[in-house]
Formats: sequence, C-alpha cells, structure tokens
Amino acid sequence: KALEFGDVLKMGRTDNQDAVPMTLGQEFSAYAVMIDSAARALTRATDEFLDLNMGATAIGTGINSPPGYARLVTAKLAEVSGFALRKARNLVEATQNAGTFVQMSATLKRAAVQLSKICNDLRWMSSGPRCGLNEINLPPMQPGSSIMPGKVNPVIPELVNQICYQVMGYDAVVSMAAEASELELCMAEPIIAYDLLHGMMILENGCVTLTARCIRGVTANREICRGYVEKSIGLVTALVPVLGYEQSAAIAKEALEGGGSVFELVLEKGLLSRERLDEILRPENMTDPREIPKNGSGVTVA
Repeated sequence: KALEFGDVLKMGRTDNQDAVPMTLGQEFSAYAVMIDSAARALTRATDEFLDLNMGATAIGTGINSPPGYARLVTAKLAEVSGFALRKARNLVEATQNAGTFVQMSATLKRAAVQLSKICNDLRWMSSGPRCGLNEINLPPMQPGSSIMPGKVNPVIPELVNQICYQVMGYDAVVSMAAEASELELCMAEPIIAYDLLHGMMILENGCVTLTARCIRGVTANREICRGYVEKSIGLVTALVPVLGYEQSAAIAKEALEGGGSVFELVLEKGLLSRERLDEILRPENMTDPREIPKNGSGVTVA
C-alpha cells in the first residue's frame, strides 16, 4: 500500500490539527515499519524461552534428580524439538522467576498498542463520508445500522482494536501473576500461560483479518486528500526559512481570520514572486527534506 499510495498527497496532522503535507504512501510506510519493528521485537523476546529448568525439581536445587539429568534431558529435548535449548544458568532463579514471561507479554502488548494505533488512524482517515475526513475508503463488510440506511462502519479496525485491548489487559494480568511469585515458586504460572497463549492466538488472528478484509481493499480519495493540502494553513511552515517565524505566523493568522489562502496573501503583500512562491509551496517539495536555495553570502534567496 505504501507503494500504491506513494503519489497521493495528503495533510499530516498533529494533535488532530493540520500540520504539514505528506503522502499517503509515507503514512502506510510508517505503519509497515511499526509492524516489522514489533515482529522483530517478538523474535528477540523468544530467546530466553530456550532456557530450561528441567531437573530443577521442587525449588531449583535438583533434589532427588539423577546426576546429570538436567544436562541429558535438555540435550534430548533440543534434539527432538529442533530448538537450541540450553540449561538455565541458575535453576533456583528459573523456578521462581517469571521474568521471561513478563518480557514476552510486554512485547506482545507493544505489538497490540501499535496495531491498535494503526486501526485508530484507519478509522479517522475513513471517517465521513460527507462530514468527516474521507481521505480513504475501507472495504464495506456489512450494513452499519438498522436505523440509518446506507451507513457503513469500519468494523474490521474496530474488531482489531478490541483484540488489542484484550492483549493489553492480559499483560496486566501476567505482570500481577509474575509479581505474586513468592519465595521459591511462581504459583500463578497457569494464568500466565493461558493469557500469553490466548493473546498470541487472537493477535495473530487479528493481523490476518485486518490484512485480508481491510488493508488489501483500502482505496484513496486522491482529490479530497489534495484539496485539504491546498486549503491548509500548514503550508506556511515552508515559508519560515525564507520569511522568518514571526512573519510566517502573522500570515497564517491573517489567512485563518480572513478565510484566504497563504499563497494569495504572500503575493498581495509582495513578499515573494509568484515563481519563487510556486517553488516553495509546491506540496510535493514539502514531503521530503530539501535545501532552501541561498545566495553567496549565506542569506536565503527570496
């Protein structure tokens, strides 16, 4: 989707207010990196699960286990499973400490938080269609209301939001259960195992559903996206290196109060030529960092 929407100009927003232009492709590219980053973090978090406390018996001292049992059973399990399993460095610690589960749960929560943020953005950008942003269209899944004909709700992002909330809640349970480990045994590992495994399952299902039933079918309303950019006061940000912050802020204020455009106000005041203004305020030039041309003395050329 990042490639598909690479040429779709839209308005970036901070604090739900107009910021500066970007492309819809940049938006989706950021989402792709979020998901990739979360996946890499999950892979890293699995390493500690290769440590086994087999042979620790009751509290990690190995009482009543045959000599060499821990080493032998770890090697056999590694052979059968194909994983590079290893004996835990300290069997007493491995028996009473659930830190590995806490780390994995926190990493799952991170993935859930990022996925839910993406779903929130999809719902915002598809809001409307007449009285919202209406920058993108989500695939319609079902009628949205038995009261309001024609209404279609973003049910897939809403579903995934709720899955993510559940995973975040599971993380709180895992943390409390691990903290309840007293002295030589974490007695609450059953709820830790259940919440971790169920959280993994529903989060995976949510990702598959979001991809298949939502992301693949997203389309862009190009003209609407472009229109927001052209009407935005945020374009004035590009004038700051040339006109200075105070003068740019004054232009923005006047444009807001009078309903005019930044472009026309700068021309009316004779601050820049049309050609120079065209170059500076071309939205495509504002979606990537670039050098503002300067003259030989180091002063910005207007």
